Amino acid sequence: MFRHILLPTDGSALSLKGIRAGVKLARALGARVSGVYVIQPFIAPMYADAAMYVPGSVYEDYQKAAKAQAKRALAQIEREAAKAGVRCASRVVEEMQPWQGILKAARKGKCDAIAMASHGRGGLGGVILGSQTARVLAHSKIPVLVIR
Repeated sequence: MFRHILLPTDGSALSLKGIRAGVKLARALGARVSGVYVIQPFIAPMYADAAMYVPGSVYEDYQKAAKAQAKRALAQIEREAAKAGVRCASRVVEEMQPWQGILKAARKGKCDAIAMASHGRGGLGGVILGSQTARVLAHSKIPVLVIR
């Protein structure tokens, strides 16, 4: 059935729920997993009539913090996979929209499924807050298992 399952994470407790379900599925199927964390690029603040100087250290601080968060989040996947005896690889992707980074990682990793959690927001809450899961579902060419 599935041989390689992508497990996106943002480091939240909710994404951990999706990770655990994905690892459990991988173990049952004898599949491997890949974790992915998407870092959004740093965008310097701009104002209507003027550009703003941003020292290089601000960009470097942002990158350092984002990579540290990615490392912590991906460590959750690696721990869960190790506990279950499932092979695991991790990667960090930089992309403006997290859902695009998730799909990019799935393509590059030749994954045949994605398992991820969702808040399950619908209606106005989903429109205002947006849903990375809904966008992955809408654009994915491979099966997506949504954990609630």
